[in-house]
Amino acid sequence: MKFDTIIMGGGLSGLSAGISLVKAGQRVAVVSAGQSSLHFNSGSFELMGYDADHKPVDNPLEAMKGLGEEHPYRRMGLDNVARLAPEVAPMLADAGIRMRGTSARNHWRLTPMGVMKTAWLTVEDHITLDRPDAFPWRKGALINITGLLDFFPRFLEVGLRKRGLECRLAEVTCEEIARQRVSATEMRATNIARVLNDKALESMAAEIRDAAADAEVIFFPSTVGLDSMDNADRLRELVGRPFYFIPTMSASVSGVRCQMMLQKYFRRIGGYYMLGDVVSKGNFDGDRLLSIETRNFGADRLTADNFIFAAGSFYSHGITTTPTAIVEPVLGLDVDYCGSRQEWYNEDIFSKQPYMKFGIATDTDFRALRGGKTADNIYVSGSSLSGADSVNEGSGAGVASLTALHIAEKLK
Repeated sequence: MKFDTIIMGGGLSGLSAGISLVKAGQRVAVVSAGQSSLHFNSGSFELMGYDADHKPVDNPLEAMKGLGEEHPYRRMGLDNVARLAPEVAPMLADAGIRMRGTSARNHWRLTPMGVMKTAWLTVEDHITLDRPDAFPWRKGALINITGLLDFFPRFLEVGLRKRGLECRLAEVTCEEIARQRVSATEMRATNIARVLNDKALESMAAEIRDAAADAEVIFFPSTVGLDSMDNADRLRELVGRPFYFIPTMSASVSGVRCQMMLQKYFRRIGGYYMLGDVVSKGNFDGDRLLSIETRNFGADRLTADNFIFAAGSFYSHGITTTPTAIVEPVLGLDVDYCGSRQEWYNEDIFSKQPYMKFGIATDTDFRALRGGKTADNIYVSGSSLSGADSVNEGSGAGVASLTALHIAEKLK
């Protein structure tokens, strides 16, 4: 099969590049093993949340000026970051994912453990604030679903109380969810979202209204709307007062929804999404990749003019370790890392970890290096790149989406 561009990896980075290229008229295929880090996303994207001392920043674009030259943002150019960042929310909106936020100023969002963190974009039906203590209410209701395993309302209640918002705790259920409790494993947020629709949604709304009493605002675990935002919108409408979802622990409904909706949108506009497949081999002619072989297609090679490596980092096995080295295991791409194994990590798990900045080595145009030479038509995006510490910087989604859009521009 012949394509203009083949993308290895189907998460935020791969889909951002794929959507951009399909819209430009290219024939594009995404090869995706399955789950991406989006499944564990809490409904917010970070652009640049913290400075070198891990202090929250208000203006992410300004804070990027303090990054080292090896960082993907600096390598793509801060002017390109500022230009491309406003394109992400409209892209998500085209897929049906409504977000609020701006690259000019971070907002604050509520985590599943009741801590306030900075964010760039947040799902529209989640709570966002200009300041971490700027709640406009004094009395709230924090309502849980009886038996839900992924939500910890007491942690949230303590966190909200510290910010000046008193919340009464309550639990609700309905017949459809009660049937789920026959097996405790069914009481996960994503499983509940599959049954909270139609009549169950109306029953749940009535229970929430009763449990909320005189609360000025209602907080509820994000357990509604797995494949679109329609059911979440409907529940908020039925409750009929200020109502916000709070993300649960992983896997997250808002994260899975984002993955599914981007994937469906990519297919709807003409992209080929090869789910449940992995690249097993690359066929080269010198420094140029001619085709790839995958587990599902076997000897039927997939050929393209260009390839984008967006397979992620250690978590998704985009790169991996041996006892003495860090490698990209399929195409033999060079990896930027330092020192011996003992230098890859810090024994204090709360300290910065050197391995977080390890990734595929590239030239200035984000083309991969292989044996010290530039691979002419292999580009690298997202967390596969070296130079960013997404955990300490709060930059993961920004690097994923913006490097992808930057590379897509080069290939149009």
